[in-house]
Amino acid sequence: MSIVVTGATGHLGRLVVEGLLEKVPADQITAVVRDTAKAAGLADRGVRLHVADYNRPETLPGAFAAGDKVLLISGSEVGQRVPQHQAVIDAAKEAGVALLAYTSVLGGPAADFTLADEHKVTERAILDSGLPYVLLRNGWYHENYTENLATVLEHGAVVGAAGEGRVASASRADYAAAAVAVLTGEGHEGKVYELSGDTAWSFAEYADVVAAQSGKKIVYGAVSTDEYKNILTGAGVPEPLAAILTDVEAAIERGRLDATPGELSRLIGRPTTPIADAVAAALKG
Repeated sequence: MSIVVTGATGHLGRLVVEGLLEKVPADQITAVVRDTAKAAGLADRGVRLHVADYNRPETLPGAFAAGDKVLLISGSEVGQRVPQHQAVIDAAKEAGVALLAYTSVLGGPAADFTLADEHKVTERAILDSGLPYVLLRNGWYHENYTENLATVLEHGAVVGAAGEGRVASASRADYAAAAVAVLTGEGHEGKVYELSGDTAWSFAEYADVVAAQSGKKIVYGAVSTDEYKNILTGAGVPEPLAAILTDVEAAIERGRLDATPGELSRLIGRPTTPIADAVAAALKG
């Protein structure tokens, strides 16, 4: 039996594999990757590699075996993810895996923003497959914001179209720890976990945190959704992606990403990482 992680060289996947290496022998971990060069460090530590591509279903057989626990990390190519995920589900079913965990979106079927659409279809495909499953409905990552701090510091403003909406974000490491807990633990089959940070914050509060950590004057520049989309496209973001990101801002204003059920901290056995800690870490580089 192996624990198999797809997308293992991505931001989240690499953290999951690192967490697994602390819990189980390396030869019980399989990393599904597109580029072995990016995974060389994992192979050197004894992790098995399987080269496969979500877009090439013929590369997936052999990645999974009967009895495996599999983590399907959602693809990053918005608009292509349904067939990509279906290819993994089909290969996992054919192999007879013991568990398929999937990184979905907070709220699942109730998530009413465009970025959630492919997640909802994937959840239904997993349920229809008859495979033993766990749905890890991840909320927002701190890094969605802290990775853009250079722009915030340059302009002295956190610009957004979320009004007074709040975000219950957590760090990638927190979500990775939850996946590790599920993959190495027992009793998770058939569970749906709504995962988010312990505390929801507003963008005005986030601006205050960045100001306090950086020593610079930072304000929250609230704009309309049209203005926000124009800012994104003006910065070179492709129009379809700008529309999706703007739609997320509107969803935040509607309160779709502010839930704090505490399931993430319960799964990982500790409080989630505060946004202030993530800002401090990002500023240190």
